[in-house]
Amino acid sequence: MTVARALEPSAVQAGSSEDEFDPTLLALTVEEAARRISVGRTTMYALIRDGAVQTVPIGRLRRVPVQALSDYLTAQMQARPVAA
Repeated sequence: MTVARALEPSAVQAGSSEDEFDPTLLALTVEEAARRISVGRTTMYALIRDGAVQTVPIGRLRRVPVQALSDYLTAQMQARPVAA
């Protein structure tokens, strides 16, 4: 029982760190970017594939700049009329 209690805090900390918002990040993984704008992973990949959201290569990785998400949302807001 002592071993299980020793593992509980680290399990809680590991789970909460994944869900925490880090405003200092400038480039996000596709999954993080999807979470930021509240869409699914598949939808985010489709937005990237269609060129709606820009990405940058960093070594062998592909990252989504936070600015690209802001640009996408701004374009979406301007493209759709505001409902009265």
